[in-house]
Amino acid sequence: MKEFFKAKPKATIAGLLTEFFGEAQSWRETNDSLEPLVELIRLIRPLKVKKGQKVDLQEIISFLKENYACRKQFSIYLKEILKDRKFNKILSDAAILQDVDFLFEVKKRIFAKFLPYQPQIDTLEYVLNQVFYLANDGIWINQIPLNQLGEVYDLLGFKSIYESAEPDSIMSELLVAMHLITQRISGRAMETDVIKMVPEFDDLESPFSAFEKELFLLEDRIRMSDRHYITSNDLSYAQLLVLHKQCEEFVEKAFHNSSKYGISLRVNQNLLKIRQQLKRLKFLISLLIVDSEKDKKNNGIIVASRLIKFNCYKNNVRKFVAESTQLISYEITQHTAKTGEQYITEGRNEYFKMFKTALGGGLIVGILCVIKVLLSKADTSFFGHAFLYSMNYAFGFIAIYLLGFTLATKQPAMTAAALIKALEEGVLKQGRDAEKYKAFAILFARVFRSQFIAFVGNVIMAFPVSLLGIWLIDYTMQYNIAATKWEGLLIDLSPIHSLAILHAAIAGVFLFLSGIISGSVANRDKHNQVYFRITEHPFLKRNLGKIKTLKLAKLYEKRWAGIISNFWFGIFMGSTASIGLFLGLNLDIRHITFASGNLALALYGANYEVSDSMLFWGIFGIGIIGLVNFMVSFSLSLGLAFRSRAISLFELRFVTVSILNHFKSRPFSFFFPTEIKNKSAVAENYLHVKEVKNL
Repeated sequence: MKEFFKAKPKATIAGLLTEFFGEAQSWRETNDSLEPLVELIRLIRPLKVKKGQKVDLQEIISFLKENYACRKQFSIYLKEILKDRKFNKILSDAAILQDVDFLFEVKKRIFAKFLPYQPQIDTLEYVLNQVFYLANDGIWINQIPLNQLGEVYDLLGFKSIYESAEPDSIMSELLVAMHLITQRISGRAMETDVIKMVPEFDDLESPFSAFEKELFLLEDRIRMSDRHYITSNDLSYAQLLVLHKQCEEFVEKAFHNSSKYGISLRVNQNLLKIRQQLKRLKFLISLLIVDSEKDKKNNGIIVASRLIKFNCYKNNVRKFVAESTQLISYEITQHTAKTGEQYITEGRNEYFKMFKTALGGGLIVGILCVIKVLLSKADTSFFGHAFLYSMNYAFGFIAIYLLGFTLATKQPAMTAAALIKALEEGVLKQGRDAEKYKAFAILFARVFRSQFIAFVGNVIMAFPVSLLGIWLIDYTMQYNIAATKWEGLLIDLSPIHSLAILHAAIAGVFLFLSGIISGSVANRDKHNQVYFRITEHPFLKRNLGKIKTLKLAKLYEKRWAGIISNFWFGIFMGSTASIGLFLGLNLDIRHITFASGNLALALYGANYEVSDSMLFWGIFGIGIIGLVNFMVSFSLSLGLAFRSRAISLFELRFVTVSILNHFKSRPFSFFFPTEIKNKSAVAENYLHVKEVKNL
């Protein structure tokens, strides 16, 4: 039994090479020709891939130097399994967007993670799929020192990639890949939606067509040449780089113009694919350059390592989603940032104006609270209640928006983007980093106090309006609508007797999503030129007149994104509880302003006979709900704004410290406007920039 359970000796690189490539030459008899290479890479592959850690091949190098027979057989084996393997598709396709349909591409990559696509057995992609099948293989391969790879290259006697340009040769595969990518770029760059993004190039020759012509001429010259490469001082190479730069400028200009014309996800994916293909082309063109014999060997090694890397990254989902959504999220947060600037109060006048608009928001929410209790008595299904509640919330939020009132928790998603926009644009980047973060803290204090006064206005108005509403119904109809619901309304506010904190967090997520919807609609309308299309609509101009049509277009441009955003926010808020009941889950929403109104309804429903403990937890719960609403929606929006502007989240550490320091030194500035005369120079600069933008 002991012999049976005895551990097998640990395999070593020397032992494996001897077994397969020694005197027995067992690699010739294996059923799977790739097994020796798979096992060798398994032994070389580090258990944990760490950043900056080198992968040492010295053991293999020493063994091959000392064992000529094994080295010879190993060289024959590698050349045998790599012979005539096509790989141009890896260079032209791998790690590059294959479909401009975002969701389709995501689904395809996720599916390929679990069930990888297997190409034809006679391709190099098949070999790489079998040998380097882990996603991080491309990382550790890149951590092998170049000099060690060079030694292995020499020991195994690999030939130069420039020896031949015949079909199926390495150089031919490189040229085929370049040819294919160039044709794909030219066709995609000529699509109507892409050209529309760069009107500056309308009267100019397409740089992509010029690049394609120049590359094809160079390709023919390399194929016909005896040496199959060019030097870095070749005029054709210099011209090719100039045209490539113009192509990159075309793409960058298109991305830059997204702020002017808007951008759809499809156009974004098209431009992103062109950018990736141009980057791949630049790499492939560099392989055509040879200035010394050493370059021939180095380029051959680089080709091999990049093929592995590209093949490993072809199904990378995280990087794809990050790249695909960055610009779209940037444009969305740009819109929310512009909207959010109006929610950052500066002086006493704006502070108390915010308070007045918040009172208006509280007035409407108080009415909505009463209406919701009435709707809860309707004899209908879960879906019926979801519809009724959603319409109640949606039209109420739209009314708040159109009347210019303020719903406090709608602000964080907007103001977070405004803060990051200020940080990114350099408004605050004056002097040292410490001054930059200090100025950010000053702006954050203004944002926080704006939320605070909005909370106060909403809460102190929603309570009496709800109380008045339920009293009027009881007075006129002799019916206390909260008589049977008061206990549930009160318990739902308590953070210790219910899941109020979780439900407040859900509301915070919906607040964040409503901000995303607002920016998305504004971006879509800009890209589709809706304002201009309404302005120039022949039917509207003929029946309403040009002036009224223009007013309608301006009204649409100014209000439509907000209307849609508030409508969907109402849908989210109104349907959550019903969906939770349908699924058997304790899902609901808690919003600070509605919590205040519900407290009033609960007190009246109980005829004001509630215990001091429940009253305390109800009032305390309102504050907690408001804080969670703010923290969740603000943090999600802040994270999106940071990512959309490619600002490292590591900066949050310094921002947080600066905010805490500012709170210690001036705590009242987080609740009341204290900067009257002695405003900071940086804050003044921020105000000046705002004024210039408004002009």
